[in-house]
Amino acid sequence: MNQKINKVVLAYSGGLDTSVIVKWLIENYECEVVCFAADLGQGEELAPLNEKAIKTGASKIYIEDLREEFVRDFVFPMFRANALYEGTYLLGTSIARPLIAKKQIEIADAEGAEAVSHGATGKGNDQVRFEMTYYALKPDVRVIAPWREWDLLSRTKLIQYAEKNGIPVENIKAKPYSMDRNLLHISFEGSILEDPWQEAPEEMYVLSVSPEKAPDKATEIEIEFRNGDPIKLNGEELSAAQMLAQLNGLGGVNGIGRVDLVENRFVGMKSRGVYETPGGTILFKARRALESITLDREVMHLRDKLMPDYARLVYNGFWYAPERELIQQLIDESQQPVNGSVRLKLYKGNVIVTGRKSDQSLFNPEFATFEEDDVYNQADAEGFIKLNALRMRIRKLQEKHSR
Repeated sequence: MNQKINKVVLAYSGGLDTSVIVKWLIENYECEVVCFAADLGQGEELAPLNEKAIKTGASKIYIEDLREEFVRDFVFPMFRANALYEGTYLLGTSIARPLIAKKQIEIADAEGAEAVSHGATGKGNDQVRFEMTYYALKPDVRVIAPWREWDLLSRTKLIQYAEKNGIPVENIKAKPYSMDRNLLHISFEGSILEDPWQEAPEEMYVLSVSPEKAPDKATEIEIEFRNGDPIKLNGEELSAAQMLAQLNGLGGVNGIGRVDLVENRFVGMKSRGVYETPGGTILFKARRALESITLDREVMHLRDKLMPDYARLVYNGFWYAPERELIQQLIDESQQPVNGSVRLKLYKGNVIVTGRKSDQSLFNPEFATFEEDDVYNQADAEGFIKLNALRMRIRKLQEKHSR
C-alpha cells in the first residue's frame, strides 16, 4: 500500500496523461487532487480545463497567467547568456519547467498539500527538471511520478484507461505528435519523427510557414535593447511577453526559427525533436549584433566560454542550483553596456543584420579605418607579433637541436 497522502498538487495540462493521472491518483492514493494549469502562451483556451478537471475528480484547479513572468524572469535572463544547448537548441521547453514547478510548490504551501505530481515520463528530461525544482524549493516535499509507478506504459493503455473511466479522449486521439508550446517555442516529438531520416511533414508546423512559401519581399525591423533585454520594436515600447509574441508573428510569416535536431537527453538517450522558435531566433541574432560593438573582447569571450555550461544547467534542470545563479550574476553584469538598436531584415528563413548602433559603442572608425590615421602605428605590430610567436619559435628551435 502506498504511503498515505491527503492532498497532492498536479501539474495539469488537460491532455491524455494528466487527465488519466487525476483519476489514477485518487484511486491509488485515496487523496484529494488539486490541479494547476499555467498559461505560458500556448495559444489554447484554458478556461475549459476548469470543468474538465473537476469532472475527472479534482477538487479544485488553479489557472494562472504566467506569460509576463515567464518571459521577463526566465526567458530573458537565459537569453542574456545566449544559451544554446549543443549549439542548436534555444531551450524552449527546458526553461518553462522551473517556473511551472515553482508555482506548484507555492500552491502546495497555500493548500497544505504534502505532495506534488507531474505527467513526465521516466524516459525524458522533464521529470528531472520538475523534481530538481521541487526539491530545491521544498526539500521535504513528496513527489509522485505516475509514469514510474503505474503499468499504463503505452498510449494505447492510457486511452483504454481513459475510456473505461469516462475521460474524454476524442481530441487526444487526433494528435499524432507529442507537442509542447509556450511563448518561446513549440516542440514536436514522436510518431514519424522517431525516424531521424524522415523529413518532418509540412502540415505539422504551427508557428511558421516554410521558407519557400515566405514573402518574396524582406520585412525590415528595428529592435532596441537596454542592459541586454529588448525593450522596443520599431520604436514601440513593449512588455517582455508582448515583445516575444510580436517577434514570433514576424518571424513565423517569414519562415524563421525551424530547427530539426537529435539531442542528447540528460537521462542518457538520444532524442529527435523539431522546434519552431521564431522570435527567439531573431533576438539571438540581434543581441549578438549589438554585443559586437558594445562588449569588451575578453568579456565577450569569457561569457561565450560559459554559455555551453549555462545551457547544460538549464537543459538538465539546474535552474535553481547555486552555480547557475552565480553564472547569471556574471552574465547580467556583462550585459550592462548592451544598450542600443539593431536593424534587421527577415527574409525566407534568414535573419540578416543590416545595422547596429549604440551610445556605448566600442567601435571606433579612427582605429579600424583602412585609410591613413594618426592613432595607430602599424610598425608596432611587428613587436606584438614576435612576442606572441616567441614560444612557437623556441619550440621549433628546440626540435632542431634535438635531432
